[in-house]
Amino acid sequence: MTAYGIIGTGSYLPPVVVSNEEVAARAGVTAEWIERKTRITERRHALPHEAASDLAAAAAGAALRDAGVDPTQIGCVVVATSTPDHPQPATANLVQHRLGAHGAAAFDLNAVCSGFVYAAEVARSLLLGGRGSPYALVVGVDVYSRILDHADRRTAILFGDGAGAVVLGPVPAGAGLEPALLRSLGAGHDLIRVTAGGSRLPASQRTVAEGEHHFRMDGRGVRAFVHEQLPRLVADVLSDGGLGPDQVDHFIPHQANGAMLADVAPALGLSEQATRLTVGRYGNTGAASVPITLDAVNQEGRLHPGDRVLLAAFGGGMNLAASLCTWSRAPRPVVPLTRSVALAGH
Repeated sequence: MTAYGIIGTGSYLPPVVVSNEEVAARAGVTAEWIERKTRITERRHALPHEAASDLAAAAAGAALRDAGVDPTQIGCVVVATSTPDHPQPATANLVQHRLGAHGAAAFDLNAVCSGFVYAAEVARSLLLGGRGSPYALVVGVDVYSRILDHADRRTAILFGDGAGAVVLGPVPAGAGLEPALLRSLGAGHDLIRVTAGGSRLPASQRTVAEGEHHFRMDGRGVRAFVHEQLPRLVADVLSDGGLGPDQVDHFIPHQANGAMLADVAPALGLSEQATRLTVGRYGNTGAASVPITLDAVNQEGRLHPGDRVLLAAFGGGMNLAASLCTWSRAPRPVVPLTRSVALAGH
């Protein structure tokens, strides 16, 4: 059976850099407080004319170039997002059209911040079906700046905008993505939410006036969920793959909150030197955070054939997802840090 893995990565971060000082002024806190609570120093916000499909197409184009795959060779486009351009059609259809991936299947997937790992597993499964092209494009993108209440210090301090993408394709035997471990605990559905704008509570003057289209989060509840569930998820996916924590070369978690990740790290058993972080520079970019960080590691030329990569994410729903990958590509030429970020263990 053909193995499928990541053969190209790409990302797009909008040019607008938003400092802690700017966020603090609107949220009624200090820049020092934000950094202490989150380990975030800045984040990016989309330009006024940019929507999710614009960011996604830019990241996808970079991934296609990195993979050396023409858009017309792509068999499916899966976009993971909880901030689509609009309720319908799918953002993936706009990305497909923009890229010229004519005839490729295109659809969105919403598992909130865990969406990219979910989408990669769906795309891998479709490729294993063997009906059509051997290449898939998977994008994680979110534009949270459009749904934040910028006066809410619980959420406004955390989020940024961005997109990350990968191309999946055939890889040598023994390499590539292994089956992902996907879990949902719907009892926690109210921990992360946007209340209005759907069929239960359609948009109205009242919902807009009362801020019910804003992103809301129970931070304490989310933290408790992560501390309870993420160590179990990581232990189980490593056990399924026959690996010990010390055999992971690159751990790429969802970049939710740097302080929270530091708190839960001892329970994961993974080395600090293997943990890759971009949260300080880009904040929490939702479904984009895992592929953005993977691309940053790739840009740094730090991925080598045979490296074991662990992707793990959690998000609203509440959802969890983790997958192991054995890298098969030669390292990229090193790109200066001006384009990338300072990574843990560098």
